[in-house]
Amino acid sequence: MGKKSRSKPGPSKSTSLVLADPAPSEKKTKNKVPAQEKDAEEEFLEKLIFGDAEGFEAGLNELDGGYSDDSDREEGGGIALAGDGDGDVDAGEDLQALRDDELFFVDEGPSGMDVILTKGPEEGGEEEEEEDDLPAWQDSDDEMLTISLANRGLLRKLRDTESEDLISGKEYSARLRRQFERIYPVPEWAAAAGGSDRRKRGGSSSDEEMGGVEEEGGDEEAVRSAPSLEEILRSTTTNWTRKVPGRLRPEKLTIVRLADGNRIGGSLSMISTLHFHPHHPLLLSSGPDSTLRLHHINGTTNPPATSLHLRNTPISTAHFHPSGTSIIAAGRRKYFHIWNLSTGTIQKVTRIYGHAEVQKSMETFRISPDGKFMALVASRGFVNVLNATTYQWVCAAKIEGRVADISWWGDSHGLTIGNKAGGVWEFDVLSEKVVARWQDEGGHATTVVKNGGNRWIAIGSQSGIVNIYDRTRSFGTTTSNTSNNVLAGGTKEKPKPVRVLEQLVTAVGVIEFSPDCQVLAIASKGKKDALRMVHLPSCTVYQNWPTSGTPLGRVTAISWAGKETGIVAIGNEAGKVRLFEIQA
Repeated sequence: MGKKSRSKPGPSKSTSLVLADPAPSEKKTKNKVPAQEKDAEEEFLEKLIFGDAEGFEAGLNELDGGYSDDSDREEGGGIALAGDGDGDVDAGEDLQALRDDELFFVDEGPSGMDVILTKGPEEGGEEEEEEDDLPAWQDSDDEMLTISLANRGLLRKLRDTESEDLISGKEYSARLRRQFERIYPVPEWAAAAGGSDRRKRGGSSSDEEMGGVEEEGGDEEAVRSAPSLEEILRSTTTNWTRKVPGRLRPEKLTIVRLADGNRIGGSLSMISTLHFHPHHPLLLSSGPDSTLRLHHINGTTNPPATSLHLRNTPISTAHFHPSGTSIIAAGRRKYFHIWNLSTGTIQKVTRIYGHAEVQKSMETFRISPDGKFMALVASRGFVNVLNATTYQWVCAAKIEGRVADISWWGDSHGLTIGNKAGGVWEFDVLSEKVVARWQDEGGHATTVVKNGGNRWIAIGSQSGIVNIYDRTRSFGTTTSNTSNNVLAGGTKEKPKPVRVLEQLVTAVGVIEFSPDCQVLAIASKGKKDALRMVHLPSCTVYQNWPTSGTPLGRVTAISWAGKETGIVAIGNEAGKVRLFEIQA
C-alpha cells in the first residue's frame, strides 16, 4: 500500500509539464499569424461586455440630465438595444443586456400633478406671507374659555355694543390687540419700514430712530430732526377742562386718582423731573435713561405724543419754556439741549464764554416765569444768568459756600439762592445786586428752596424739616394766629417762619406750590410714600390724604398742571407717574 501510494504522484508531475509547454509556442504563433477582422456579432458582444466611447458618453449625459426631450433619451438610452436592427433579441435578453443604471430613470416630463404642487414666486407669494403671519403656537383652550365683558369695569371698553357680554377666549385676545392698537398706533416710521431690518437694530441705530442727539466735539451745535409742535398738537386737541371749585377747605382734601400719566410708553428708570406744558395738556417726563417723553393727558388713557433720546445725557432737569415753544434739558454734563417744538430741531449749547471755569456742569437750572432769563447753578458759589432767548450770559450772582438750590421770584425780577449751611441770598437780576441776606431758622442743611408767587417761600432741609415763610409777615411784622398755629415776627436778617413742618423725617427732595398757591406739596425720596399736602394760607397739613393705600412709592418729582385744573403729577423712583385731581 505504501509503494503504490508513492508511485501515484509520478504521472501527475509529467502531466503538469506537458500542460505548461504550449504557452511559449502560442505566443510565437500569435506573433506570426495576422489578425482577422471582427464580424458584427463579435463587435456586438464586445460592446455589450466592455462598452465603448459612445456608450460611455451617453451614460454621462444621462447622469447629468443632459437630455432635452424624450427622443434624445431613446437615442442615448437605447444603445444596448439597437445592436440588432432585425429585432432578433427578445424582451428578456433586452433587460439582461441593460446596465444597472439603465433599468430606471427619473421622469422629468411635465404632468398635471406637478402643476398643482409646484408654484412660482408670483403664485405662491401671498400664501407664503400668510403662513409667516400665522402664530407659532395656538392654545386650543382659548376656544373653550368664556369671558364676561360686563362684569369688570376694565373690560367694558372692549364691547362693540352696550348689551354685549360673553365672548370666547380667541375673540377676547383679538379685541385686546385691537384696543392696544387704538391707544398706541403704529408710528409712521415703523409703518414705512414694513418689517425691515431697522426694527431689529440696537445701539446707535435705535437712538437715531428716536431722534437722538449725539454728543459732538467743539462748539458746533448738534441738530436733529424731531416731531414739531404741530404734529404733537394734532393728537392733543383737548385743552384743560377741569377746574377747582373756588377756595379749598383746610380741613379735608377731596382728591381722586386718574390713570397714570405714563401708563403707555413709560420709563423703567427713575423720574427725575416732571413739567406740564403751559397751554396744552402735555406732560414732560425725563430721567437717567436720557429720554424726554411727552404724554397727552386726557385723564383716561394718556397716550404718548412723542419722545426724544439724548445720547449719553442722563437728564437731571427738563422744563418747558414758559412760551411753550421749546424744551430745555440738561444733565451732569458741560452742555444742555434746546428742543425747538416749532421747527423740530435740537440745539446743543456747549459753553458759556468767559465762565466755563465755574460752569462745569449744567444739571441744575431754572427758567424765570416770564421766560426772559435762565439761571444756572455753578461751582464756587456762583449762579450764572443767561438770556433765555439767545442764551448769552447776562450776569452772575456770588454767595458764600456751595449753592444748594435756587428759585425765581414771582415777578421774575430776581432769585432766591440758598447755600448748604442755611444761608439765603436775594439777588436782583435787573440791578445785578444782592438786595437781602438772611438765615433760615434752625440753621439746617438746606436742600430745596422754592418761591410761591411773590408771597410764600418754603425751605426744606436735610433733616426733613420744612419752614414756610410769608413775606408779608415773617420779615419784621408781628402777628399771631393761634387757631392755625401760625407763627409771626422776626427781622429782615432773621425772619420767623409762619409754620414749621416736621411730618417728613428724611431729607426733603421736592417742594412745589400749586399755580394758585392754595396747596403746597412736600416730599422726600428717602422713605416710601413720604409726601404731604399743605393748605395755604392756613399752613394746615391735610390729614386725610395721602392714605396708607395711596401708591406713591419713593417720590422724586412733582408738577402741577394749569392754574384752574387741580391736577398734580407725582413721579417716583420706579419710573411711574401718578396723576391725581383735586376736586374740593
